[in-house]
Amino acid sequence: MKVLTLALLLSLPVVQMAPQRPLRQPTTQISKRSKGGRWYFAASGHAVYCYGPVMTVPRDNGNLQKVATFCRDGSAVVPLKD
Repeated sequence: MKVLTLALLLSLPVVQMAPQRPLRQPTTQISKRSKGGRWYFAASGHAVYCYGPVMTVPRDNGNLQKVATFCRDGSAVVPLKD
C-alpha cells in the first residue's frame, strides 16, 4: 500500500513555485507624458492641463499662434490666449 501511494505521488505533475514576473504594461503616449504638466488658459476661455511644450505655430492668415501640446482632455494642440 505504501508503494502504491508513493508511486501515485511521484507520478503527479510537479508545480514549480518560481516567482512570476509581473506583466508588462503597454507604453502609450499617455503614459509617457503623465510625469507632470502645467495649467494653461485656452483661447476658448477654459483652463487646460497640458504635458507637452508650448509651441508657436503659424495661423492661416500668417500670424503666429501659441499652442499647448498633449493636453489631458485628449487634444494634441490647444490654442492659448495671449
